[in-house]
Amino acid sequence: MSGTRVLITGASSGIGAALAREYVRRDARVGLVARRAGTLARLADELRGRCTFYPADVRDAAGMRQVAARFIAEHGGADVVIANAGVSAGTLTEHFEDHAVFREIMDINVLGMVHTFSPFLPAMRAAGAGTLVGIASVAGIRGLPGAGAYSASKSAAITYLESLRVECHGSGVRVLTIAPGYIATPMTAANPYRMPFIVPADTAALRMADVIEQGRAYTVIPWQMGVVALGLRALPRWLHDRLFARAKRKPRRVPG
Repeated sequence: MSGTRVLITGASSGIGAALAREYVRRDARVGLVARRAGTLARLADELRGRCTFYPADVRDAAGMRQVAARFIAEHGGADVVIANAGVSAGTLTEHFEDHAVFREIMDINVLGMVHTFSPFLPAMRAAGAGTLVGIASVAGIRGLPGAGAYSASKSAAITYLESLRVECHGSGVRVLTIAPGYIATPMTAANPYRMPFIVPADTAALRMADVIEQGRAYTVIPWQMGVVALGLRALPRWLHDRLFARAKRKPRRVPG
């Protein structure tokens, strides 16, 4: 792992920041991407300058091409690119004001992944090596009430990553999907319901870095949520609907 060149989006907090710390601990050369320049600078300072940082919004395809060009120029290429940037909020279709939140979640969680991988993929194909990692979610397995945008975005991410993995088959480029369950981050802190098997972000990051090194195509973290995911997939629709209809919901982002 020493000297591995790793770029991480959504690196200013939560899973992204924990991954940055874990990869620096493993003596990797790390690039941090997020919208909040000040927070990135503080994290880079905490990591004692052992990483570079690039303030950018993954929704900006041109901006992400510039990030990729700078990272490749500064580090000579990329070995691992982790598309971790993501947002979550409760959404309800009948509220017109939620439509903008739907778009934001889909743009960041799905198109942001495309914009992150796209500028790195040609060089990886040419080299016949490299790893693209998408952070999805167990929430993408089945639709959850009050989380239509988030569940849909993570379901789309899982399917997109599967398509990309098939496209890259035989090229030497690995495409990995990591579907976290509940990880203790600012994103989950707002959830008003019980979160089974929740794990600290640093524990999750250690496990993620391990499965990335092992090259596992699809992983649920923690493993207990993998069992839950299998159960959710197997639920008949009528039973899923009955069980989740009255489930507690993530709060909506109220305008203003």
